Amino acid sequence: MQHHKKRELWGAAALVSGVLLAASQPAQANQALDKLSKQNTNWVMQTKDYSSTHYSELYDINITNVQNLKPAWSFSTGVLNGHEGGPLVVDGIMYVHSPYPNNVFAIDLNNPDKILWQFKPKQNPAARAVACCDVVNRGLAYAPQGKDYPATIFLNQLDGHVVALNAKTGELLWKMENSDIAMGSTLTVAPFVAEDKVIVGTSGAELGVRGYATAYNIKDGKQAWRVYATGPDEDIKLSKDFNKANPHYGQFGLGLKTWEGDAWKIGGGTNWGWYAYDPDLRMLYYGSGNPAPWNETMRPGDNKWTMTIWGRDIDSGEAKFGYQKTPHDEWDYAGVNYMGLSEQKVNGKMTKLLTHPDRNGIVYTLNRENGDLVSAFKIDNTVNWVKHVDLKTGLPVRDPEYSTRMDHEAKGICPSAMGYHNQGIESYDPNKQLFFMGINHICMDWEPFMLPYRAGQFFVGATLNMYPGPKGTLGQVKAMNAVTGEFEWEVQEKFAVWGGTTATAGDLVFYGTLDGYIKALNSKTGEELWKFKLPSGVIGHPITYKHEGKQYVAIYYGVGGWPGVGLVFDLKDPSAGLGAVGAFKELAHHTQMGGGVMVFSL
Repeated sequence: MQHHKKRELWGAAALVSGVLLAASQPAQANQALDKLSKQNTNWVMQTKDYSSTHYSELYDINITNVQNLKPAWSFSTGVLNGHEGGPLVVDGIMYVHSPYPNNVFAIDLNNPDKILWQFKPKQNPAARAVACCDVVNRGLAYAPQGKDYPATIFLNQLDGHVVALNAKTGELLWKMENSDIAMGSTLTVAPFVAEDKVIVGTSGAELGVRGYATAYNIKDGKQAWRVYATGPDEDIKLSKDFNKANPHYGQFGLGLKTWEGDAWKIGGGTNWGWYAYDPDLRMLYYGSGNPAPWNETMRPGDNKWTMTIWGRDIDSGEAKFGYQKTPHDEWDYAGVNYMGLSEQKVNGKMTKLLTHPDRNGIVYTLNRENGDLVSAFKIDNTVNWVKHVDLKTGLPVRDPEYSTRMDHEAKGICPSAMGYHNQGIESYDPNKQLFFMGINHICMDWEPFMLPYRAGQFFVGATLNMYPGPKGTLGQVKAMNAVTGEFEWEVQEKFAVWGGTTATAGDLVFYGTLDGYIKALNSKTGEELWKFKLPSGVIGHPITYKHEGKQYVAIYYGVGGWPGVGLVFDLKDPSAGLGAVGAFKELAHHTQMGGGVMVFSL
């Protein structure tokens, strides 16, 4: 593992956020980060805050004046591939990232014509060949100045390296190798800062990578812990009281017993999605992804602990609970999606909740203290692989008609492998107690085939054809109560709403569309109030911030990602791009590549 560090005069390195008191202990830096995340002038995490609310209390832009939004300024990254995630804003500085080659730019909001610094890493171009679904990157992370490190920007490079940069100067502080591209393991996940650690996942389940999450010390990049999704309990790091509240979820030894032979070693379970954190419980939440290969016949058993919602201790990495949503996944319903934390009443008692809209088309809400399953309901009534989820056992009751067994072409499976929800970050309005969800509405036909495992090569074993779901569109936006399962409203979109939503106290929900619009809806009714055509399609999420007393909305444009692979790589076979090309064959008639950020104000 490579590791190098540059020491600096910390006094010269106290970032724009030097107004914050330097922390007397490393963990206090992230009490400062927590505080910053609650200042709506800033946007310091991809998820907005530790609860992943993606909600801003700003209301200067609201339902009465949003129609007057106009472009304020824009910035091109100079990169053409898909731009996922969003920029960060910290005390008057915007930090912008790009997909591979993973360039980073710092822009002074007082003078956005000027780039304060830029970091352009040199990395192994071979990483491009093993990236599953475009060469995307889901964003940067930020840590305020601590006792023995400056304010820091964290970047994950596609070639598997984690990089720490001085947030004031862009100078490299340290660099660690997290993933081995020779084995097919890349980095597309956004880093996540909690306490004195930065958490990093992995990509590559489609190449038979064994998934893990790693915590690095902010100060020097040294590994604090690493936890796997498959294998022996000591590798998975199960606490002594793992799933004590719900032993029926499964407890010990299952990371081996639920696999045939050594299949767990190439069994997937990567995590390239989003994290959430509860500072009071000191617990980290995330999901592990699909098992490998996609062909279910090649891996008998429940394949634990892929497809699992984890609640882990931030200090040790030990799992307090793990709930597997789709045992023995047959459809690539990788469970790495959004984790939203809220406090709501359940049976009359205020409860700490975790809500997760899964690829499999089910929205799960758990008690985030112990993993109790509170609710599990279909995100859309067209979900058909499952009849319902048994709340007592936590198990899905499947419809065998949509099984993907060998010598059988399953037709009309809803959702497709892309899921009815994928990588978008969603928003939660705590006043309305509603989640606003950007939804895919895509179904598929699936035909499996056998194949050998070869390190660093695709290990899928299925041919897919995808197409619009029964409602005739590829996307939706929905307002949802996660406790009752009731939907307040639903809006149809021509294409999948891939990047997610942002809600504000101005009764607005912002989101981008694949065909290149940023839109604002009335969060009470779903009525469209404003839209603007961007230079390219959107697969990232909007942010909003305040600078010099004025509210702004910003969003990346840059079509790509899994839905855009046909356009980006000029693919024609409908089954190419793991089935995406057929589903999004019309996309090239509506938008083209080109990446950057567009900023709006009244």
